[in-house]
Amino acid sequence: MANTYSLTVIYLAKDGCGRKFVKELEESGVANKIRREDGCLHYDYYFKSWDEDTVLLFEEWASREHQKVHVTQPHIKDLKAIKEKYILHSEKYDNL
Repeated sequence: MANTYSLTVIYLAKDGCGRKFVKELEESGVANKIRREDGCLHYDYYFKSWDEDTVLLFEEWASREHQKVHVTQPHIKDLKAIKEKYILHSEKYDNL
């Protein structure tokens, strides 16, 4: 899709917590709230086959503006609280 905005986030989870992190995001409904946001085209978590504590998030938005609105949504507070429980470090990369 032309003019879409996508990014990848790499999360390094605490020992044994990668799947717990994603499971709580799914079960709490946070991930689905994000997927239902206006302009969200893809929002999916993946695991490295050899390291389940490295979690990859791929996001695609209809525009950069949609993603900017996304980070202001109330459920992002919930995402951050869950992240704090399970994640040691994360890095965001814009996909070109």
